[in-house]
Amino acid sequence: MITDIDSKLNHFKRELSRVFDDNLHTKQWHNYVDYAIIGLIILSTVEVFLSTYDGIVEKYGLWLKIVDYFTTAFFTIEVSLRIWCADLIDDRYKGFRGRVRYCFSFYGLIDILSTYPFYLHFFMPMPYVALKALRIARLLRVFRYMKAFNVLSRAMRAKKDEMWVSLQFLVIVTLLLSFVLFFVEHDAQPDVYNNGWTSVLWAFAQYIGDPGGFADTPPITVTGRVIACIIGVLGIAIFAVPAGLIGSAFSEVMEKDERKEKSEGWAKRLHLAFERTLDRPTGFQVAPRYVSVVEIQARMGLKEDEIFDAVSISDRYRFINLASTATVEEKVSAMLAVEHYPLNTAYGVCIERGSRITIFSPSNIVDPIIGWWAYYLAKIGGFNYVSRELGETRPYNSFYLYKQDGTDGREECMADLNRLLDSEDKWVFTILAASGGSEPAYPTQLHFTYGAKKGDETYDDPDITLNDIPTFKAMYDEFAQLLQDKYGLSSDRQRYHTNANAGYFARHLRHKVNAVALRIAWSVTCRDNRAVQLAQDLAQAINRHINHTDNPDVPELKVKEIGYEGYKQ
Repeated sequence: MITDIDSKLNHFKRELSRVFDDNLHTKQWHNYVDYAIIGLIILSTVEVFLSTYDGIVEKYGLWLKIVDYFTTAFFTIEVSLRIWCADLIDDRYKGFRGRVRYCFSFYGLIDILSTYPFYLHFFMPMPYVALKALRIARLLRVFRYMKAFNVLSRAMRAKKDEMWVSLQFLVIVTLLLSFVLFFVEHDAQPDVYNNGWTSVLWAFAQYIGDPGGFADTPPITVTGRVIACIIGVLGIAIFAVPAGLIGSAFSEVMEKDERKEKSEGWAKRLHLAFERTLDRPTGFQVAPRYVSVVEIQARMGLKEDEIFDAVSISDRYRFINLASTATVEEKVSAMLAVEHYPLNTAYGVCIERGSRITIFSPSNIVDPIIGWWAYYLAKIGGFNYVSRELGETRPYNSFYLYKQDGTDGREECMADLNRLLDSEDKWVFTILAASGGSEPAYPTQLHFTYGAKKGDETYDDPDITLNDIPTFKAMYDEFAQLLQDKYGLSSDRQRYHTNANAGYFARHLRHKVNAVALRIAWSVTCRDNRAVQLAQDLAQAINRHINHTDNPDVPELKVKEIGYEGYKQ
């Protein structure tokens, strides 16, 4: 189980990663840290500049040294913390190799060279000039906060292939012309153009104006002068072509930034569409399961392309097609809608509430609404909650089955599950969809499986994933009766589905816990107004039989808010 210290440390690391995102338009206190860093960079640069005056050093040398030591100590801590939380700033910097990659990135190298070499002079003689030069390099760190420099660097990266092709063309053409120049000038000036290197040096020197005069060997033949004119034109092109490419890329990047800024504004408006609504059977204020694109257009005044841009720029929304939740017998027209979901990990959500029970929803990225229902089941019951919200939908690799295939987030998800399910008396309920897409409508709506073969509704299979059969049996029997009496719904055990697969993730946990999978029909989660009440009753049954208690009181479920905001862990 994660300790309070670990939790606080992880929270501190996440906050640091937000501080070090180099964005001057984030939360207020984050901005104060950014401006403090910029101020100390300028102060350090001023200190180096003033130390070049002998009179100032004689009079204020002690204060300059204090400033030097203080800024160096500050930057040492700052750079060390940047390296520590680099994996949260960018996925490329995960692990030891990722940290090394960060240290050799442009800004990472500047950070290190302008900070750590200071300590070397305590152990070995270091040239004073070298230390000063490295410290003045701190000024380059300001570039990471400058939008103009960021735009320029992005523009150059966007056109690097075209610039490389143009450079290759220029070099090849210049080499060809320089060799022709040698052959035509060698006869006229054999002492000057005595080898090919002379002509090559002369040709390339013209591009930089030959400032040192080391290639002062102009051609004297007519052909040589024509070649010199061509090289002169190429000298213009060597600057004009990259300048034109960067200029066009600069405009494209600016337009992209402008579009991104507008999309962020549209995303904020889209967020308001997920204002919590009252679930009358329970009295809870819950986030909408989904909001149709048509409703967003009508209520929020967003155009279709604006909605698409808002969803694409945000990591909290995705499009769903409600027709995919219908069985082959149902006739549900295709309807595009937007689904909102919480997020706090690289793969989705992990919420620890100190419970023996964990609700796991492994397929939310392809199964609409299931994550919404599973979230409220865990929230109402006070259970731990783990869900997969991010990843590729095609080709799709479900976290329900464990594979060592390098799928992003799978190992982190399994690590979280192993941490929460750290003993054999723990329980995990995996929530999945049933009776949708190309499936038929089954006579029952809730399908419980626990590792036995399909059709085996007994508890005799030696491979079942239950350690405490009497507790599960009592809970299931009570809940099945309640389903029938209160909702007119039916459930089954192993009748239409199974999780006897050897790849079932629960079979790969470090501890053999009580693992139950619940496949629930989309007709219940998507189209039944009693879905939240059903989650409340299931949570009550789980708590009564496993925890021997009632559902905890959750005051924030009575609060009118937007989406998942305001919910505590």
